[in-house]
Amino acid sequence: MRRLLAAGTGAALARTARRAAGSPPALDRTNFRGRTVSLAGGPALAVAAATSAAAGARSLPEAAAALTAGLGAGAVGLYDDVMPDHGAKGFRGHLAALRAGRITPGLVKVAGVGATGLVAAALLSTGRRRRGVGHVLLGAGVIAGTANLVNLLDLRPGRAGKAGLLIGGPLLLGRHPAGDLVAGPLGATAALLPDDLGERVMLGDCGANALGAQLGVGLAARTGPAGRAALLLAIAALTAASEKVSFTKVIERTPALRRLDELGRARPAQPA
Repeated sequence: MRRLLAAGTGAALARTARRAAGSPPALDRTNFRGRTVSLAGGPALAVAAATSAAAGARSLPEAAAALTAGLGAGAVGLYDDVMPDHGAKGFRGHLAALRAGRITPGLVKVAGVGATGLVAAALLSTGRRRRGVGHVLLGAGVIAGTANLVNLLDLRPGRAGKAGLLIGGPLLLGRHPAGDLVAGPLGATAALLPDDLGERVMLGDCGANALGAQLGVGLAARTGPAGRAALLLAIAALTAASEKVSFTKVIERTPALRRLDELGRARPAQPA
């Protein structure tokens, strides 16, 4: 019942924040199909997910970790959304720009997500049995890495939201407090998913990073050192693969993944 209430709270906050955000022209973007879509879904999800996660936390440090991860990752993601990137793509592209003396918005986002992940991981360790700096660093890697991974999937309507629901769903099972941390964000994600699939809004870096960071907090809270290390290795492998392989092409070539990816998405208009 507690988690159902948290999910409902997250959904209500997301819808309220979405209406309050409206559709300012400054956040209009053209999606992969050439349609004009608003990035307003991102801030709405970031605020609703962080607030509902904090409300569901069982301690003040956990609440602070949720707020730090969600709002921090969302803020730097929004900065990347609204600032021009001058053509820098992927981690390699941002590093190449740095070597050329340019600090791109994407690099600011990477540094910001890493910093918020570190602070959130440190807060999660407050009041618990001390496990050393290594445990905190592993947690920071999981939080920041999950934020980046969900963002990498935000290339088609609804894809990042569906991935978030699939990643966070198992955390709701059992009685571990980690489930309380993700119930609200998952409710918020589900509430905005129809607008995302209908190509009325997109999450952008703001929403995708915030959602991923909240899931990362839940994963870090649920696992010990060995579990965090395993998660970090898997996240690092997928992130490295994204530099070489297009996730979109993999999904399109895999029937089961393609059907899941297209589920609920608006169909393209047929020519007359």
